[in-house]
Amino acid sequence: MGQPGRSRHQKRARAQAQQRNLEAYAAQPHSFVFARGRAGRGVRQLSLDLRRVMEPLTATRLQIQKKNSLKDCVAVAGPLGVTHFLILSKTETNIYFKLMRLPGGPTLTFQINKYTLMRDVISSLRRHRMHEQQFTHPPLLVLNSFGPHGIHVKLMATMFQNLFPSINVHKVNLNTIKRCLLINYNSDSQDLDFRHYSIKVVPVGASRGMKKLLQEKFPNMSRLQDISELLATAAGLSESEAEPDGEHNITELPQAVAGRGNMRAQQSAVRLTEIGPRMTLQLIKIQEGVGDGNVLFHSFVHKTEEELQAILAAKEEKLRLKAQRQAQQAQNVQRKQEQREAHRKKSLAGMKRTRAEASGDSDAEDPGAPPEAERASQQEEEDEAEYFRHAVGKEPDEGMFLMAPRRRPTGPLSKKRRVKQRRPDCGSDQRPPKGKGRPWGAQAKLGSRAQPRKKMA
Repeated sequence: MGQPGRSRHQKRARAQAQQRNLEAYAAQPHSFVFARGRAGRGVRQLSLDLRRVMEPLTATRLQIQKKNSLKDCVAVAGPLGVTHFLILSKTETNIYFKLMRLPGGPTLTFQINKYTLMRDVISSLRRHRMHEQQFTHPPLLVLNSFGPHGIHVKLMATMFQNLFPSINVHKVNLNTIKRCLLINYNSDSQDLDFRHYSIKVVPVGASRGMKKLLQEKFPNMSRLQDISELLATAAGLSESEAEPDGEHNITELPQAVAGRGNMRAQQSAVRLTEIGPRMTLQLIKIQEGVGDGNVLFHSFVHKTEEELQAILAAKEEKLRLKAQRQAQQAQNVQRKQEQREAHRKKSLAGMKRTRAEASGDSDAEDPGAPPEAERASQQEEEDEAEYFRHAVGKEPDEGMFLMAPRRRPTGPLSKKRRVKQRRPDCGSDQRPPKGKGRPWGAQAKLGSRAQPRKKMA
């Protein structure tokens, strides 16, 4: 039989737990790490190594194209909840590293004096310890020597602290701390040392042979008489298999840690293995905003109070002109919208009037035939009546030659009417055209009058 389905309370508890996890993940800082410009192969590889350091709270597969500007990255970062940019760039003389806080800044610009890639650090070690499970949690940040050296040093420390989620020392799970990021400040040279380590916890108080047995690495015991010799004297083990531990790295564990022998309230040694990358940074300047604000601090340029006031006044004038342009643009947009609305209403009214005239609406006023057409119709009726008197010999009946009044054509001109209007005037003696609204009886009589006229001629 299959497993029984989850109850309603289990589903609700699981959904609430997932919601809490999503909210906790969204509250953590996230970052974009990328290189801009013609950085070169080494700098681009360094940016990929920095992504490894910032995992898992970074975009591992981020792709930045040449046509993408910084504004595009900022626009994308907002909906994704990205809080920091780590940007690497290279010029003809130096390599720079920018740390930006979104969305309002500040921006810290560092010069990279020296750097070593992760692969070079690992290849220089005799034994390294690095696996994918170490990158499932963010590293532990350790700041060293960030004392009272100035407001810029305090700002640097705050920026580096906000790169990673905060830790509650009373509730933290030690099994989630697998890496360590050390940033050391040298007050003499004003440089920053950037180091990345892997953390390993091993029990102490046991002989080297016991440690080997706990690690399931059985040594060669062919020369031993009893296993007690291995546990007591550690015979058959080389000196290189033991790492020196002392008071600097031995501590009492507050909780059990993954690994054989790492029990609660037992002495264990914390060992660090560097996995790279390495960097030596020097702070150049601190700016407001995201890359284009006022310079708050500069390591090489020092300005007087008058120069700062002049820069501030120029900045305020620039902002005032920008606001004025925006207000003028808003007025122009409003005016154009009003013009479009008035034109739309006028067009709709004209379309409605034309549709009413074409459909012969009784409510619409009939303009009637023009005066010239009325005079031509009267003249034609008189001619028809005179011809009837000569041909028949009596007066025509009343209403025999009445013609339907012509209506002025409406709508766009047809091709035939346009051709007629373009014809030149052929003279005043030309007979006006006959109307199309002639009664059927009159047409029949007109058709029979042609032969008598020929006989009279």
